Amino acid sequence: MPSAEVLSVWTTTDSEDKAAALARGAVEARLAACAQIAGPVTSVYHWAGGIETTREWQVLFKTTAGRYRALERHLLAAHDYETPEILAAPVAAGSPAYLSWIAAETLAR
Repeated sequence: MPSAEVLSVWTTTDSEDKAAALARGAVEARLAACAQIAGPVTSVYHWAGGIETTREWQVLFKTTAGRYRALERHLLAAHDYETPEILAAPVAAGSPAYLSWIAAETLAR
């Protein structure tokens, strides 16, 4: 599988439990081969006319370009933020075995 077909997708949420639920739901639905949770992280951003500083947990998903839209829909439905961060970046390179594993694990069954 060419690495250009693999994406890293990330989001943030305000609790470790919510991050775990987002990760588990996406992996169970085969929308991502895996998800890693990091945190807490400190986020500083503009919101509602002010600057907010909050503690969040980041979830990093590994998926394919073909599964991205379904993963995005899943995250939007499961997330409790009004405007959740959902960003994706193509994987420039990776070990062939790992990239193949991502492709195999994200096949709809």
